Order: sequence, then C-alpha cells, then structure tokens
Amino acid sequence: MLARLGGIVSALLGAAILYYGARLAIIGGSFFYVVMGIGLLIAGIQLVRQRQSGLSIYALTLAASFIWTLYEVGLDKWQWIPRGALIIFIGLLLSLPFVVSGLRDKPAKLWSFSLKNGPLALRTVVAVIAVMGLAVWFIDPMEKQGTLEKVATAGDAAVDPSGVAYPANDWIAYGGTNLGQRYSALKDIDTTNITGLKVAWEHHTGDLREGDAVDAKEYTFEATPIKVNGLLYFCTPHNIVQALEPETGKLAWSFDPQMKRDNQFQHQTCRGVSYDDSSAYVPPADTDPVKAQAFAAAVAECPRRIIASSVDARLYALNADTGALCTTFGDNGYVDLKAQMPNLQRATYQQTSAPLVTKDLIILGSAIADNYYENNPSGVIRAYDVRTGEIVWKFDAGKPDDTRPLQAGELYEPNSAVAWTQFAADEKLGLVYVPFGNKSPDQVGVFRSEEDQAYVDALAALDIATGRMVWKFQTSYHDLWDRDNPSQPVLLNLPHDGADVPAILIPTKIGNIWVLDRRDGKAIQPVRDMKVSTETDIPNEKLSPVQPMSALSFTPAPLTEADMWGTTPFDQIECRVTFRSNRYDGNSFTPPTTTGSIVWPGNIGVFNWGSVAVDPVNRWMIATPQYLPYVYKLFPRPEGELNKRMFGKPGEAGGESKPGNENLGGPYAVSISHMRSSLQVPCNTPPWGVRVGVNLADGTTAWKHRNGTVAGQKVAGIQFPIPFEMGMLAHGGTLTTAGGVAFTGAALDDIIRAYDMQTGKTLWQHKLPAGGQATPMTYRGKDGKQYVVIAAGGHGSLGTTAGDSVIAYRLD
Repeated sequence: MLARLGGIVSALLGAAILYYGARLAIIGGSFFYVVMGIGLLIAGIQLVRQRQSGLSIYALTLAASFIWTLYEVGLDKWQWIPRGALIIFIGLLLSLPFVVSGLRDKPAKLWSFSLKNGPLALRTVVAVIAVMGLAVWFIDPMEKQGTLEKVATAGDAAVDPSGVAYPANDWIAYGGTNLGQRYSALKDIDTTNITGLKVAWEHHTGDLREGDAVDAKEYTFEATPIKVNGLLYFCTPHNIVQALEPETGKLAWSFDPQMKRDNQFQHQTCRGVSYDDSSAYVPPADTDPVKAQAFAAAVAECPRRIIASSVDARLYALNADTGALCTTFGDNGYVDLKAQMPNLQRATYQQTSAPLVTKDLIILGSAIADNYYENNPSGVIRAYDVRTGEIVWKFDAGKPDDTRPLQAGELYEPNSAVAWTQFAADEKLGLVYVPFGNKSPDQVGVFRSEEDQAYVDALAALDIATGRMVWKFQTSYHDLWDRDNPSQPVLLNLPHDGADVPAILIPTKIGNIWVLDRRDGKAIQPVRDMKVSTETDIPNEKLSPVQPMSALSFTPAPLTEADMWGTTPFDQIECRVTFRSNRYDGNSFTPPTTTGSIVWPGNIGVFNWGSVAVDPVNRWMIATPQYLPYVYKLFPRPEGELNKRMFGKPGEAGGESKPGNENLGGPYAVSISHMRSSLQVPCNTPPWGVRVGVNLADGTTAWKHRNGTVAGQKVAGIQFPIPFEMGMLAHGGTLTTAGGVAFTGAALDDIIRAYDMQTGKTLWQHKLPAGGQATPMTYRGKDGKQYVVIAAGGHGSLGTTAGDSVIAYRLD
C-alpha cells in the first residue's frame, strides 16, 4: 500500500515537473527538467506496480539530478535546494523499510550489492548526497576570508585632514559630520568587550502608522539621530521632532509640525534633522542694517536651532533648547518649499532627507514622486540663510547658469533633474556635493534635451557661497533604469600618484563606487566605458552605446538561467521561464521595452540612501551591497489619451487612486515588479545582501560575507522558522568606530549586528523590537559611557516589523 502511495506521489511529481519543464524547454531553457520529470514519472508507475525497478529508476534520476546540479552550480548548498531538496526527501521516504516491504519483487537481502537491488541503489544515492550535503554545509564559495590591515602610521587621529574633527562625544550631523563618513573616533566599545553590550534604554516615539486611508504604504522610520547641545535629536515618519536625554532616553521636548497626511505619498519618512549654533554669530561689518537687525532678532530667539523639513515640503527651525518654533525664521517659523513650483500635483513634491547645514546656509534638494506624472515639479537645489530662512541662491539643472533667487512671479524650471538624497560638504574647499538622480520619466528619455542629459545622474560640486557649479561627473548616460545617485557622498583623504589627496566616494545603484579627487572631479580609481546595446522598440529613443564603469565596483556578474532560484523545482522553473521570456542583454543596461526587460540590479540598487561607511584613518570602507533583479515593462498609451490610466482602481480609500507608475500625461506607463516566484521568493539565487570590507588605498576587497538571515521571511505566506544566514537585503546604513567595530541593523530579520571591521566576522547581535532600516550612530554621554543608538520602526514596503522604538546600547 505504502509503495503504491509513494509511486503515486512520484508519478504526480514527475508529471508536473515534466509539464513545466517542457514549457521551459520550448522557449530555449534547460532540457533537464524534462529528463527529471520523465524519470520520476516512470519510477512512480513502476512503484504503483510494486516493482523494485521503480526505486532503481528513482535512484538513477536522483543521481543524474545531483550530477546536473554540480555541473550548474557547483558546491553552493543554497542552490542545491530547488534542484534536489524535494526529490531527495521523497527518495528518503521511499527507501524506508516499511515502504520497501510492500514491493512484490523486493530482494531477499535488502543490503546485498546488486545492480538489480532497487532499495540499496536508492539508499546509496541518498546517503552519498547526504554526506556531500553535510560536507558542503561548511563550504561557501561566495565568501571571501581576509583581513583589512591597519595603517601602521595611523595612530589615534582626532581631526580629518580637511580640518573637521572626527565625531566622538557628539554626533553633529546626519553622517557624523558633513563629510558623510559615518565614523566615530570613540573606541570604548571594541572587539574585546563588545559581547558586554546591553540595552541602556528604549524610547517609544508614539508615532505609528494610522492605516491605508491616512498614511502611505511606504511608511518608514529611517532616522539617524544627532547628538549635540547635550541632547539627542531625531524626527519620526510624521516629521515630529523629539529631543531626548542621551543617557536615559527621557523625553526633553517634542514638536509636531502637523504634517499634512496623504496616503499617496511615495515615501513617508524623515531620515534626520540638522543643527546650527549661532549663539556667537556676529554679522560682517558691511551687512545691511535691516538684515543685521533681522540676524540679531533671530539669534536672540533661537541661538541654537534644529533645522528640519517635512514630507509635505516645509522647512522649519526650532529652538534646540526648548523645541519652540523659531518665529523669526521664514514666515512665522516655516518656509514653503512648494512656492513658485511648476507642475504641482497631489503628493508629488516631498522632503525626506536631512537638510545640510553649513556655517551660514541650509542647502537642500527634494524628493519628487517617481513615475506618477510625465511632467513634474522642479528638482531645484536651494540654499537658505540658516538664521532667517531667506533664500540665498538656487541651482536648477534646467537653467544651471542662473543661480540668483527667483523674482516674484517667476517659476522654477519644470521637470529638471532631482537630487533627493543627503548632500555632503567640504567647507574648507568651499564646496557642497550634490548627487543628482534622473529626470522624469525614469524609463523613457525620448523628450530629453542635451541640456537635460548633462545633469541626469551627475555628481555636481557647487560653490557653497554662490551655488555656481565648479565641476561635475556623470555616473551613467541616458538613464532609463532609475539609476539615481542615491547615497550621501563620502569625503576622506586617499593616496594617489604619491600624494595624499582629498577624495570623494559616490556609491551608486548599479554598484559602482566612484572614487574622485573632490577638488576637480578627476578619477582616482580608473574609469572605463563598457559597450552596451542600443537596440530598442521605443521610437526615437537614443540609447547611449557605452556606459561608464568604475574599477571599484560591486556590480553583480551577469545573470544566467542557472542563477534562477526557488524553494522547489516548480518556482525555480517559473523563474527560469521569466528569465527566458524577458529581454536581457547580459549586462546592467538592458533597456526597458514593451515586451518586458530584466533590470539587474534593480532600482532598489546595490547601494541606496544608506550609503557606505569608512574608517578614514585606516582608509577602509565597510558596506552592505544588495542584489535583487526587477522586470520593467512599458505600456503604450493610445494617441490622444495620455491621461488614460493603465493600472489602478479609481475610488480607492483616500480619494482618487494613486497614480503609481502611470507617468500620466506621457506616452508610456511602466510596470516595475520585483522578479519573484509565485511563492514570493526572489528569483535570483542568494545572497541577496552581503557585507564587504575594502582597502581604499588600493581598491581591493579584503573580505565578503553573507549579511542577515531569512528569519521572519515568508514563503507562500508562511513565515520561515529557521534563521539560515543566506544573506538578506539591507536597506539602511553602517556605523564604523575607532574601536574596530562596525554596526548595521538594516537587514530584514530585525537584528542589529556588530562585526569586526578587519575580518567582517559577527561579534555581537541583538533582536530589535521592529525593523532597523536606519543607520546607527554613537556618542559619549555625561556619564562617560559610549552609547550606540538605532531607530527601529520598520519599513512598510519591505514588510519588516512596524514599531516606534529608539534604542540605546552601552557596556555594563
């Protein structure tokens, strides 16, 4: 009875694999699943007939499948899963004595060696695979074991060569300082005592998502606090600014700007606030008397201030001591960033990143909703006086030579290139570094002029005082993939041509890390042009025949059909079919098409707003590259119906349905989907995220490890119970310290980890109450202890645990 039941299972499995395998083979994919399906089907038929030849055929099929697996993927145990886990498990059951005993022609001696002994053949194959599986469990061909060597002459530097003190007792800006290094000179917590790190306090902000009718789906707590003026400051997703006692987490004050809520916001987040100390400010002697009086009033009201912006596009200033609105700033405390903006539509113009504050100015860009409309507001960069809120200059990629503030009645340039992420600055050089992104629409460039193209995906170095461009460097050409420069640039000194030069790192979505001389934009790490296809089915689309690539790059190797993954043969075959059914040119620049194209890496990027962290003293970089493919497909609109919706359901909660990827007003809507199987498992083989340690002096990667476990992830809606360290997406940033310990909490398993910066080995971890899609920071409290702090509130789009925690750790 059991033999027949096993035969039915094998036959049904074989028939299903044969059916799906044939579909794959017909479109040019691997033929092996046809072979596997036939073998399992015949084995099942023979077992239904209660013949031991069924076990022999099953053993032969299993052995052939294992040999094919080794041929395709080698010793990567995670890639063995979809090819063999299910049939090995069934083979193990079929080889059990109470199944074999039901065979009509079972051998007299079950353990005698014979080619006709089906049970022994199957048991032997299962045993060999099991032993091999046990052996490869301790082998990971992806990993790189190595050590970052300390610079012998580094010492305990306290000041960067640019003249900026490395953060220690305080953390005065989003990236520690405006250099964006995410590095602290504190070393109380080090590799020898890190295991003693415990929770010091936990604060709940009280700011939680209020549901689909009120708040955006991508409701995220991505804030990095700053610690200065004896307090810890941060903002919540609704732009509530709170100040805590750094040693206890006790709330000192809270300010709610009453952000206008809208469930159509593409990103409902606030990544940070900034600080200004004008208590000793004296205006220059030649200052206009009226302005001098305004400065005096502003300083008297708010000698120290927190500068913040809101998702609904307001800039505001608060008294850093009390949390009171600085009414002498702007119009009764606020600057309306939507004033004189063209093409304003519902929820299209937002602010998500912390404003950059220099000695005298607030400099910020904007976050404009991707793919809602063909014509968008301006991506203008603006500088405001940090004390009065008066605009000082603008830089608009649509009119780059005119940096004067607008006059009454004028509008900013419509639909110009946008810079939405965090800026960096070298005040000694007098330059602010602006990472531009794309020009709308992201996936169609037929209407872009040469002037437009000049700033798409460019890093622009602007004069802090005037806003005039000093130099720029373009990181991709004719971007059709949403390859914004998403990361805060990182500034440090590096050796080059026998000298120590001021450098800048620009991490990108494609995985390039551009290493340039920040004085003039000249390359430090070599740059080459890679030839790419210019074939497209979009009329008048003029693709670039080359794309720039950096010598320092974490751009993934080209995808192949063998790279497709799944938890079973079925979803792996499905992913193989997806791979074969969409255009893919074998590189990262396959253009979007009306038939479907694979974009690898996808628009979430190898790097995103979390950027990278460095040890500027030893010239190391610590980063968490991530790898997910997407499928893009363009949908042409009928001529004369450019506002016709291609997706969505009118009448959804909250009013008119969200525009999504409609590009309303344009000739194409775009579908952007993560390349997943029906079980909601990524189609590319893990790791989906790694951590790496790089020697920036020569650009070599010393170590690479999988980053994060699959704990909490769902397969077909069922939460996976075992925390296998397969390497997960890490959407957030890293903190580095002089103690040789780096901290990251951004992986999807809700865990903050500390690891040895020299080797990448995990030294400590702690389960967070919610997703830690943020960047940790550190400081010294009045009690003399070093604290490490992270915001843990989850990420709506990524599905991590929601919450409202800010957590601090310290040694016992």
